[in-house]
Amino acid sequence: MGHREDLLEGAKRCLLEKGFARTTARDIVKESGTNLASIGYHYGSKDALLAQAYVALVGDMSEAFDADEPVTGGAEPGSLERFQEVWGNVIDTMRGPGSMWRLSMEIIVMGDQLPELRDHLALAQREAGRGLIPMFMGGRDEDVTERDVDTLGKFFVTLMTGLIAQWTFDPPSAPEADQLAEGLRRVLEAVAKPGGADAGD
Repeated sequence: MGHREDLLEGAKRCLLEKGFARTTARDIVKESGTNLASIGYHYGSKDALLAQAYVALVGDMSEAFDADEPVTGGAEPGSLERFQEVWGNVIDTMRGPGSMWRLSMEIIVMGDQLPELRDHLALAQREAGRGLIPMFMGGRDEDVTERDVDTLGKFFVTLMTGLIAQWTFDPPSAPEADQLAEGLRRVLEAVAKPGGADAGD
């Protein structure tokens, strides 16, 4: 690999180990075996490099949950069973102390302090939504339309963000996949009933 790729891989490892705020340029240089001047030459700044590294980590996670891989038990795409299975797999990755998702929460919280990185991070979030849709609904990433991303993608990303927050701050009370599926089932049943339904039904 060249210095650009070495820096990106080193920055990814630093992010997972130390997080965004605690990672220094010297940490990245040490981890990547490069030099300080390389960061400015290839990425412009340490923060820009870390943003690119975060986007790459999101991409790595999406690939790990590629819809073509057996990440579910074979439940029908778009079904409640599929919804529960996929969230179960995602939640399993949130349990560890070094979870990528804890890094995501730090990035969200730091958004106001890093206005120059918002475009990078907003794109990462949008692409995360695009990648989530086939996991739940079937099909291929390349067939996902912009309308899909603006509706289904944002719906799944909103659920993901809430899960990240709860599993980061209070794991014992964070929801499990069966609870999410039951909540969605009750919403769907209420919507299907004429005039809605009482929440206590």
